[in-house]
Amino acid sequence: MTFRPGTRGPAVLAVCSLALTACSAGSLGSSDDSGGGGSIEITYLIGNQEQDLKEAQQLSKDFTAKNPGITINLETRPSGSEGDNIVKTRLSTGDMTDVFAYNTGSLFQAIAPDKNLTSINDEPYIGDLDENFRKTVTSGDKVYGVPSGGFMGGAVLYSIPVYTKLGLQVPKTWAEFIANNAKIKAAGGGVAPVIQTYGETWTSQLFVLGDFHNVAAAEPDFADKYTKNQAKYASSPAALKGFEHTQQVHDLGYQNKDFASAKLPDGLKMLATGKGAHYPILSGVVNDMIATNPNAAKDVGLFALPGDDATKNGLTVWTPGGIYIPNTTTGDKLEAAKKFLGFVASPDGCKSLASAGVPTGPYAVKGCELPADVPQAIKDMQPYLDKEGGSSLALEFLSPVKGPSLEQITVEVGSGIRKAKDGAARYDEDVKKQAQQLGLAGW
Repeated sequence: MTFRPGTRGPAVLAVCSLALTACSAGSLGSSDDSGGGGSIEITYLIGNQEQDLKEAQQLSKDFTAKNPGITINLETRPSGSEGDNIVKTRLSTGDMTDVFAYNTGSLFQAIAPDKNLTSINDEPYIGDLDENFRKTVTSGDKVYGVPSGGFMGGAVLYSIPVYTKLGLQVPKTWAEFIANNAKIKAAGGGVAPVIQTYGETWTSQLFVLGDFHNVAAAEPDFADKYTKNQAKYASSPAALKGFEHTQQVHDLGYQNKDFASAKLPDGLKMLATGKGAHYPILSGVVNDMIATNPNAAKDVGLFALPGDDATKNGLTVWTPGGIYIPNTTTGDKLEAAKKFLGFVASPDGCKSLASAGVPTGPYAVKGCELPADVPQAIKDMQPYLDKEGGSSLALEFLSPVKGPSLEQITVEVGSGIRKAKDGAARYDEDVKKQAQQLGLAGW
């Protein structure tokens, strides 16, 4: 159930992954961009996407400016499964670089952190890491990584001009959300209440995956029971609601007419131009929307997927990737690597990342502030992160149980082909195969 959009994110990245052969980019690290000439050199392995490289170069440059005795060389690897295999192979053979970037959550657990990584429990900046993020880079009682960017939210992007024109308020319950959609439909004008883009099937999953904060609020132990095969989507009233909401939006006729064929760029354009009022999607797409529709920076806002209880309203978040130190890094290189992680996990590190590209969401480090000029939708995420209990991790960061067919199932439910309960039951069968392959107890 990992998102796989065409934008950057967790093996979305997921989240998004969102392949070439690994190549050395050491010359990038020793160029003026990274302030070469230090007496200690460490190598940093990163993904090969353009933004990965830009961020790594900027971090290297700014870190070396503060630590002129250390040079950082960059090396790239492919994304996707090929890159996963390279990381696992290099760790198992003791050939990993001094520092490397990789996933958080269940994929982090798959690289055997207790066996292969260096704990950073004793570093002073551990207390500055956001609790949601820290959970995704912890094994046992040891923390192993720092965040390489900002959170993403699984939320609803909405048209501020449409809301202003109709006098609508941001909903905190599903009933309020449906009432807003009814008013938008009644107002006419060709504005679709809810944008769906099933031409790219991964985008169909938001009402289910982005709803997990509400599931966790109603059933705090759902993730643990789900992993043990003691809870299921079809039999959990809270978890089933995501499928029910997907069906309801279709049954009430709130989708855009071309929902079956529209793709992500179509949905972003509809939202940015006020032809659609709501788009349930990952906040990681905001920058793509603004690149082609600059007005969306101020005209599009964001709110969390609402549930039944307004007092528990909150945002489901996908954490940034992590930066780790393998246990093969020793001596002066180890101390240099720890300094580098400390820089990344600081306000100076966040400023460095911000200068390399617009953040996808609030940073996972206390004391880091979003730049004043970030898009409104990204600003709207911050209050959820600041509020106690105002955000929850997506299920994929809390459980290794995933199924490959969720996006096809949610397309069926959202198209009227399959009922919500049937879709949830089908997905329960889908994850069963994956859990058995992982050898999880209880399956």
